[in-house]
Amino acid sequence: MAEEAILGYLEQNDEIKDSGEFAEERKIEHNEIVNVIKSLHGFRYVDAEDIKRESWVLTDEGKTYAEAGSPEVQLFLAIPEEGIPKDELQKKVGPSLFKIACAQAAKNKWLNMGKQLISRKVQHVDDKVKDLLLQIQQGQVIGSDDIKALKARKLIVPQTWKGYSVKKGPNYAPKRKQVVTDLTRDNFQSGEWKELEFKEYNYSAKGQPLEGGHLHPLLKVRSQLKQIFLCMGFEEMPTNNFVESSFWNFDALFQPQQHPARDSHDTFFLETPSTTNILPEDYVQRVKQVHESGGYGSRGYAYDWKREEANKNLLRTHTTAVSSRMLYQLAKKPFSPKKYFSIDRVFRNEAVDRTHLAEFHQIEGLVCDRGLTLCDLIGVLHDFFSRMGMTKLKFKPAYNPYTEPSMEIFSYHEGFKKWVEVGNSGMFRPEMLQPMGLPQDVQVIAWGLSLERPTMILYGIDNIRDLFGHKVDLGLMKKNPICRLGIE
Repeated sequence: MAEEAILGYLEQNDEIKDSGEFAEERKIEHNEIVNVIKSLHGFRYVDAEDIKRESWVLTDEGKTYAEAGSPEVQLFLAIPEEGIPKDELQKKVGPSLFKIACAQAAKNKWLNMGKQLISRKVQHVDDKVKDLLLQIQQGQVIGSDDIKALKARKLIVPQTWKGYSVKKGPNYAPKRKQVVTDLTRDNFQSGEWKELEFKEYNYSAKGQPLEGGHLHPLLKVRSQLKQIFLCMGFEEMPTNNFVESSFWNFDALFQPQQHPARDSHDTFFLETPSTTNILPEDYVQRVKQVHESGGYGSRGYAYDWKREEANKNLLRTHTTAVSSRMLYQLAKKPFSPKKYFSIDRVFRNEAVDRTHLAEFHQIEGLVCDRGLTLCDLIGVLHDFFSRMGMTKLKFKPAYNPYTEPSMEIFSYHEGFKKWVEVGNSGMFRPEMLQPMGLPQDVQVIAWGLSLERPTMILYGIDNIRDLFGHKVDLGLMKKNPICRLGIE
């Protein structure tokens, strides 16, 4: 109906000046007219030009006042000639309307606002606001000052009306010809193809974008780091247990039971199951001994080591818990040198901010062999970080309960023009290694860093919540580039 009306009108006339007026005259929905115009314009039956008109419409609040009257007039009419207590008036008109109305009525100087009693200053008022709202509702034009006042009170909002003016196009015809998109066998057999009009193909048109899975930046960097470890001859450790016992997470690492990291403010402890009963008893006794009275050249911590503390289950705070398990298993066999690595999730009870989350990913590497020294550790670190594109390194002495000596690792960032901390490292203490049963001349060098920090630097992300968690923009997943980590 709309298409026939448009093409029929243009057969007798040169132009449809306003699609809105055209739709109203023919009692057709304007949206229907617009859709038909767009379709005809696409096939060049008509040429269409945009028409825009700015107008004002009432908000929901404005519609309420247009019907019931402005708040200030409602308030004025609710006040008897003798006046009314403030609390009683507020109950009468409602708290929200009372607040708005008092401000406007006081501005108009209609009322005497006493501390206890509110009374009229004038005997009659005109509801100018309601009159203006009704005029706008009827499509009438009002003054710019009145528009400004109503807009400030959020009683009206601007609305843009869009329509078209329409003229005949180069392919105009009183009736649209049906174009065919496919040539069929029946068309050939019947000879109908000679009379058919085919739709033109647009060879420049883009096809539908292909949807597929996209790798998270963390997974890209993780994959690249895994390749680095494998190229260096490392073997990946199994890190599939997020839940760990305090024994493997802390005690086996020679970390005392009164250490602040073992407090509930820093660690997530499990309610169910709260404890474990599966620990190697002979090894537990050797760990207890070294904690209480020392050994292997150490005086220990000189406190009463408690089994119930070691039995507590928690969400692992570092993947070094996995390293302790792997070294213990290694000690049960005839010794052979090993290089292990892991990249997986750990959990800490930390306040969430732009650089910290309660869960993150830890990268850890260790080398176990006879006669290793701090020089070996520094050499391995230079090799590892150079493969990540970090060639300028320096080290600073640090303290860790289970490594001695310990070092913080810094790399010079060319973009930031400063030294940035990139990890921690050290040599596992004899108090940790000897109770496992490893030979006395065996040393372990190890280092660790987070996966999030290098990823944030590589992808220019300054808030960790934009990288990991429920606030991540899915567009980042689809558009982030491949990760090379400086590898040639």
